[in-house]
Amino acid sequence: MISKPKFKICRRLGPGVYDKCQTPKFSANSGKLKKGARPKALSEYGKALVEKQKVRFSYGITERQLSNYVGDAMKAKGAGAADKLFERLETRLDNIVYRMGLAHTRRLARQMVSHGHFVVNGTRTTVPSFEIKAGDVITIREGSRGSALFSNLAEKLKEYNAPVWLGFNVEKGEGSIKDKPKNIETFLDLNAVLEFYSR
Repeated sequence: MISKPKFKICRRLGPGVYDKCQTPKFSANSGKLKKGARPKALSEYGKALVEKQKVRFSYGITERQLSNYVGDAMKAKGAGAADKLFERLETRLDNIVYRMGLAHTRRLARQMVSHGHFVVNGTRTTVPSFEIKAGDVITIREGSRGSALFSNLAEKLKEYNAPVWLGFNVEKGEGSIKDKPKNIETFLDLNAVLEFYSR
């Protein structure tokens, strides 16, 4: 779990990193510099480092986890390494819970998974980084359905548009991956991240 001042991170990396930074108030203040200060021009290495940090903080993962994901993506054959990296990041259990709209932040989704509120293919799972594959069924645990976290779920999800590659049945309280994740995070440059680790 990464625990640092969110607004400070957003000022450095951009508002897309955390949901709480995507507000008009933050946007109005984020571009202001201190009196007499000049924006620094980043080197190619600096730009790649910023992109790497964006991915880390967006998904709430450690340096080692990201390094392992990049290593796996570079070994993969067929599709591009950037697509493989995105797929690996998106198929984490905590991210799937977040993308389904069951949690309003990835941090909350991670906590919900850690507390054992979800069952994957009939087995209670408490590992946020657990990799979900196509065909796996993620279900809200029977004992957790009465929790305040899942109250008025149908009402909460009425306005929410989940990614097309995910499916969730509110009545059954279960979801699954229908297709490979499609990259919708346009503010992340995964090729720059791959370049950073290939140095």
